[in-house]
Amino acid sequence: MHNLIARFASRPIYTIALSVFTILGLFYLWRDSPDSQITHVKTGPIGDASPRGSHPIDALIETAEAELEGLLANESGDLASAAKRYRSRHGRHPPPGFAEWFKFAKSKNALIIEEFFDQIYHDLSPYWAIEPKELRRQTRSVPTRIVLRDKVAKIVTDEQRPWMDIWHSLVETLQDRLPDLDMPINVMDETRLVVPWETINEYMDKEGSSKAILDAKDVVSEYMSLSKWDKETLEPFDPEFGVPGEGGYWSMARVGCPEGSPARNSDIARINFTTPPWEFENFNRLSYHGYVSNFTLTKDACVRPELQALHGTFIAPVSVSTSHKLLPLFGGSKLPMNNEILLPPAMYWADNDFYSGGEKNHGGAWEKKYDKIVWRGAATGGHTHEDNWFGFQRHRFLSMMNSTSVQKAEEDGYHGANFKLPNYKDYGFSPNVSLTQLLDGRTETGFMHLFCSDPHCPYMDTYYETMPGITMKTMYNYKYMPDLDGNSFSGRYRGFLLSTSLPIKSTIYNEWHDTRLIPWVHFVPMDTTYLDVYGLMDYFLNGHDDVARKIALAGKSWGEKVLRREDMQIYVYRLLLEYARVCDDRREFLGYADDLKMQ
Repeated sequence: MHNLIARFASRPIYTIALSVFTILGLFYLWRDSPDSQITHVKTGPIGDASPRGSHPIDALIETAEAELEGLLANESGDLASAAKRYRSRHGRHPPPGFAEWFKFAKSKNALIIEEFFDQIYHDLSPYWAIEPKELRRQTRSVPTRIVLRDKVAKIVTDEQRPWMDIWHSLVETLQDRLPDLDMPINVMDETRLVVPWETINEYMDKEGSSKAILDAKDVVSEYMSLSKWDKETLEPFDPEFGVPGEGGYWSMARVGCPEGSPARNSDIARINFTTPPWEFENFNRLSYHGYVSNFTLTKDACVRPELQALHGTFIAPVSVSTSHKLLPLFGGSKLPMNNEILLPPAMYWADNDFYSGGEKNHGGAWEKKYDKIVWRGAATGGHTHEDNWFGFQRHRFLSMMNSTSVQKAEEDGYHGANFKLPNYKDYGFSPNVSLTQLLDGRTETGFMHLFCSDPHCPYMDTYYETMPGITMKTMYNYKYMPDLDGNSFSGRYRGFLLSTSLPIKSTIYNEWHDTRLIPWVHFVPMDTTYLDVYGLMDYFLNGHDDVARKIALAGKSWGEKVLRREDMQIYVYRLLLEYARVCDDRREFLGYADDLKMQ
């Protein structure tokens, strides 16, 4: 075990998914086995009455609160401690401009915790294996870029792209503080880079060997100018963006998973809902008594290959243009096996009520809200047609929130057309009580639009009726707000987190803020199978309203500290200092060491 941990200690998250997450998964399997000492007791009217604190969710909350305490203990109060923590965590000097960055962050009253920026190093570390000149050549291959020269940021694009304008406005607020750089931007909803895990593993070995804490007198503090380089003639770089062949996007994506991982070693052709699909049971093996215990593990398709048939991204994405080469490319979200460099999503930075409900409107008092689950959206997620729609995540959730569909499933052996009901014993539900009793009068969910590859969707007509839309501002009148993936991540998540309602998050995508948010403290995690949704409803709607309120308001308060527009600036400022260093010819010597010189 020690050798395994040592070998992967310097690997970014996506390269240790198998080694660490599988070990964690095995631990949870053991812990939840019949021989373990933890007893599963259910509270609430559907389950057996039991003392407060014996429910699995109570244990998950307690563990998460301890994790938050540990995170807060690592806050850096001054520049010297921040630089020391940086060197200890990353094995290098901070980048040039680190002192100015720290001063900027402090001026914005930011929490400066080194773990908040881990995603930057997960994203950028492999690029240290590619020569800076080659990285700069690669950036020219992407026709949508933000170019910064002599403190001025400009857009280079092949056509008008709305997200480009918004990201440019973010970088523009920082342009006076940043060195020359080129930022290729992914303007698609879907991610575009999946580098084979073996290649990333090799790159990480090279990155690890390049780490060094130089003597302070040898450190260079000035970035190179790119103005002269712009006139250099370079051979064009071909990223070889391609579309899926046989096997669909899954065959392209799983090469980014570790060798020996479940995703690399198994194939699922199609779910057959006429027989109990084993694919749904994998979540139970990874969960803590049927609830999400490790959100990173739960949403990782590398350890959950069944997601290829349970999520539109893998079934039939709207657009695919994927490269298996590593080149700089920035985007708002990615799958764990993807290799883009994450930015705060453009819709989070944009002042758009459609995604936020209004910057100043976050909902009223908890006690005045409807005691219901609300979800309204479009039937997005990919190209649906008659043979594949039942695998899409949003369709599954809407079916599971429909009491008529659920009642029919209970009568038909716990299977609906596109979902499976959980084992009542797993959640302590009484077999004499129908789930329709839990749903009746408790949900306000529906599609506004049905999208499909055909001109019409007759094969869905018997399952869904479209409903009028609900604005975000109106949604805040409800207590519970599930947040589901669409074509990629959900652009409403930040708005939900900043509201006085409770976000219930289900996703397979990573975002820039993931290391800042702790499940069960700031939001409630939910699996993409939604097997846990009824347990969550029973817990919160039937006896634990005070716990729901606590998480909702804690998430709002925390979001107002770490998800502000200022926090996006701080994150991007640091990201671009690091990115510019990776692309600099003198990167091995670039750094901040003034604090050591003073000592």
